[in-house]
Amino acid sequence: MKPSRNHVRQEFLKEKIITRTIQAAGYLSILYVALICLFLLKEGLPALGNVPLSSLLGTRWYPIESYFGLWPLLFGSLVVTLGAALLAIPLGIGTAVYISEVAPPLIKELLKPLVEILAGFPSVVLGFIGILVLSPFLRQALNLPTGLTAFTGALLLGWAAIPTIVSVAEDALNTVPHSYRQASLALGATEWQTIWGITLPAARSGVLTAVMLGVGRVIGETMAVMMVTGNAPVLPKGLDIFFSPVRTMTATIASEMGEVASGSPHYQVLFFIGILLFVISLVINVVAFMISNQRIKRSERLLS
Repeated sequence: MKPSRNHVRQEFLKEKIITRTIQAAGYLSILYVALICLFLLKEGLPALGNVPLSSLLGTRWYPIESYFGLWPLLFGSLVVTLGAALLAIPLGIGTAVYISEVAPPLIKELLKPLVEILAGFPSVVLGFIGILVLSPFLRQALNLPTGLTAFTGALLLGWAAIPTIVSVAEDALNTVPHSYRQASLALGATEWQTIWGITLPAARSGVLTAVMLGVGRVIGETMAVMMVTGNAPVLPKGLDIFFSPVRTMTATIASEMGEVASGSPHYQVLFFIGILLFVISLVINVVAFMISNQRIKRSERLLS
């Protein structure tokens, strides 16, 4: 039966409304990001004029006496991020390979939801686990003066980043054509040789995207890292880099923004730290997007 003209008009109108709604949502997302960026610049850039550059590049953070050295905060974020990445990247990629290539269907159906549940854990819950369980255990096992160290924060954030890496990397591995695996096995390669030499290289850009997103999750984490790293804005000396209390940039903003006077140099420096975090997150996301875009273009060339 041929649809009536009114029915066709109604369907066209519905599609138009849906299309316009999606476009408006996309434009609003861009607008919100732009407004956040402008607000950060408005509140944070005056710090470059009101605070001496030598103070910002110093090694002491003590705002009460106008010491705004950013190096301890940058160092704390770098150490915790590096430690979490060293833990999360191999475990995350290994878990993704196991779920995608090795696990039987029953175990795969069980592990995938569990990974998604771990990804949804609130950061404050992870922080409580770190304070009550992980920190005392590490203090006794490693004979440390305190369990609230950069190493504790790295372990906790590595755990938080693993689900993100697993989810994205597994999706990338699943997009590799099954014919690649069949061809490798037909040529006499073992299953491990096929995974290492064929499947992972074919999904390389997607796996790198997963790593970038996992690292971005670590850099942006606040509550968990603030609760378990000791929250001490100092530069560790000697070889105790990972086993000393540190403070990250996100933890500094969260712990001090509620008590700072609006418009003061301390207030402006905190927003300047927010600008640095915004730039770092932007760079990571842009790199991940470029890598993912290269994967899509490469797949299109192969299909053509």
